[in-house]
Amino acid sequence: MPASEGPSATVDDPAHELLDADRAVERPGCPLATPRTVWRDFGTPYLVNGLIGLIFSASGPVAIILAAGSAGHLSTAELTSWIFGVFVLNGILTLVASWVYRMPLAFAWTIPGTVLVGSSLQHLSWGEVLGAFLVTGGLIALVGATGRVRQVMSALPTPIVMAMVAGVFLQFGVDVVDSVGANPAVSLPIIVVFFVLLGSATLRRWVPPIIGAFVAGGVAVAISGGFHLGERATSSIAAPAFQAPEFSLRAIFELVVPLAITVIVVQNGQGVAVLRSAGHRAPVNVLTVACGIWSMAAASIGAISTCLAGPTNALLVAGGARQRQYTAGLTFGVLAVLVGVFAPVFVELMLAMPAAFIATIGGLALLGALQSAFRAAFEARFTLGALVTFLVSISDLSVLNIGAPFWGLVAGVLVSWIVERRDFAR
Repeated sequence: MPASEGPSATVDDPAHELLDADRAVERPGCPLATPRTVWRDFGTPYLVNGLIGLIFSASGPVAIILAAGSAGHLSTAELTSWIFGVFVLNGILTLVASWVYRMPLAFAWTIPGTVLVGSSLQHLSWGEVLGAFLVTGGLIALVGATGRVRQVMSALPTPIVMAMVAGVFLQFGVDVVDSVGANPAVSLPIIVVFFVLLGSATLRRWVPPIIGAFVAGGVAVAISGGFHLGERATSSIAAPAFQAPEFSLRAIFELVVPLAITVIVVQNGQGVAVLRSAGHRAPVNVLTVACGIWSMAAASIGAISTCLAGPTNALLVAGGARQRQYTAGLTFGVLAVLVGVFAPVFVELMLAMPAAFIATIGGLALLGALQSAFRAAFEARFTLGALVTFLVSISDLSVLNIGAPFWGLVAGVLVSWIVERRDFAR
């Protein structure tokens, strides 16, 4: 393997990473990398970063999918197809995008959207949710095709959007506390290890807290005898199930706008910001169109909407030369496809864990996002509108069979428009 140090022949100037960066279709500023170029740019730091990004995606975020699926009483086959879709399809998109634009562009799935869907499955059928996924994908692609994604990102006040996210995430944080009372033998070791790693800069550099918590939880489950395999999968290789959507106005009104907002504004916005801080200029319009098209493809096999992954991309750009970090994206893409192909085994092992394991890991994985959401919602502007959004979002309000998060956004914007108009002017 080539050494991890040394300059690359890739273009060094960040301004040349993207041509026509302000146009509707941003073109890559570098020629396509040949196999020899990829091999030369590859190195140990990028392999490690790609592997850690995959482990992160396959731990806490998958636990969130399983928790949402359990809330909606999805079958093992439906969960397996969901896992296959979010890993294989998004892994392929990651490979193509990282190769073409020669920067790490890791695509995954919307975590706030997953939490929202788990709540909606209490009163919507799975077919209705899939129909909403398809419409959401079309809306996202349409917004991307206008070339006005940056304007859309700034149209809704960020504090109000983040207050909705905080409201959607809150129950997962509460579930961590509830799990301690329900199964302390499993939950407490996970929590202790997570915060010990989080509080030590030295340890955190070697073991990401959520990964350490995942391992500690596995050990705790083994010691406590809480691992119970259910019905064995008929095959270790995934066979994605094509599922028929059902289009209903209540599902479309309840899910489409919040899902599109979480993808375009929250998730893609976070991913673009992470990449920008590392010196990469992401093709915002192109990746939005790609997220829309991929979301429609994912919906056909029962998977939630695609987005640019903020936390994962942060791991991919955590080290190494900027010009070579795209190889970490390629590594992540290959590993993601492998996880998706063997989704039946992965889902079987995860479902064999006690409920407290999944709830605790999922909640801790969202803890940083929940903290950031609260900070962004109540830091400076639109604070009253954000508070109203948060209160409505955590309620059981349902009007016209449309869930609380959507009405939280509506209420928060209206209150801010009436009371905090100076913040709009600023």
